[in-house]
Amino acid sequence: MTDLTVKLGLNVFKPLPAPHIKIKAGMERDPRLKAAVRGCPAGLYSVSETGEFVLTIDGCLECGTCRIACGTEVLEWGYPEGGAGVQFRFG
Repeated sequence: MTDLTVKLGLNVFKPLPAPHIKIKAGMERDPRLKAAVRGCPAGLYSVSETGEFVLTIDGCLECGTCRIACGTEVLEWGYPEGGAGVQFRFG
């Protein structure tokens, strides 16, 4: 395990009933999402066996990298409500 992986494992993520980031309907195969796969510091984006991009929201750092890399045409992005989302732990 890398030092970054260990540090990310210390964070706590409190989910909302609905995710604060979503891939827009019909955009699961949009090539702009490749930037999120490469750029997300938490590694939340991946490509399925069928070639669709997949977002796993648990562990999101709320940094906005995916929004900047992909644009708002592909993603619905917003900050979670207070009391939800990431809680950073320092160790």
